[in-house]
Amino acid sequence: MDEGKKLRLHAFISGRVQGVFFRVYTKEKALMLGLTGWVRNLRDGRVEVVAEGNEDNLRKLLQWLQKEGSPQSIVKKVDWTWFPATGEFRTFEIAPTA
Repeated sequence: MDEGKKLRLHAFISGRVQGVFFRVYTKEKALMLGLTGWVRNLRDGRVEVVAEGNEDNLRKLLQWLQKEGSPQSIVKKVDWTWFPATGEFRTFEIAPTA
């Protein structure tokens, strides 16, 4: 993997992922990995994540989303897609519910 290659990860997480501080933990993990983007709850009970950064760190975030999440969460499924990075984000935030 190319450390300098910038990508965008767009993921949808299903399971018990709302009301369990999933967004807060995701933001902390993304910032620790030097990623930018956002995380938000969806009205259908899923959580959506858009993150940009180097491929290695995005893969670490994806693995964390699949295997860990917040301590109280139960992740049942993660669907994701890769895109080229746009560079539009400056930090990683918790976005309003959509």
